[in-house]
Amino acid sequence: MSDAPKNEECERLSLADAASTLLDECRMVLPGIQALFGFQLVAVFNQRFAEDLSHADQLLHLVAITLVAIAVALVMTPASYHRHRGARVVTDTFIHVSSLILVSSMLPLAAGLCIDLYLIAKLIADNDAAGAPLAAALFAFMAFCWFVFPRLVAVHDWVMRHRAKPGEG
Repeated sequence: MSDAPKNEECERLSLADAASTLLDECRMVLPGIQALFGFQLVAVFNQRFAEDLSHADQLLHLVAITLVAIAVALVMTPASYHRHRGARVVTDTFIHVSSLILVSSMLPLAAGLCIDLYLIAKLIADNDAAGAPLAAALFAFMAFCWFVFPRLVAVHDWVMRHRAKPGEG
């Protein structure tokens, strides 16, 4: 991660604080993903699931459920990794590896969400082609928000130049 611009206030976290922040981030995201997973599981027992989705679409939903389950496992991995590597020891490697794992969880989550959005749009519009553009647009948006935007230093610099300074309305 790059250093903050010279005119931006910045504070380096200790390894312990960085680990605590990372694990808190995992804890914050997990309930939402688990709720989504629950809704995906319940959908299978809905009468419309069996009646209105072809066998291929039902298999696609199974793929979406699997991808979200993978995302759950990845989000939970840093806590397990921390426990197994030494709960009272925090290293820079732990922070780096766990951050990569957390970020990598976003890809199967996005894919699972988009597959189910495709299926829902297909059901609502009663049209096979209706969901694909919507799902692709959502995937592109999530990829931008989660992978591109955080790396856009120019946007960050522009925001820092144009934000209100403390004490200025």
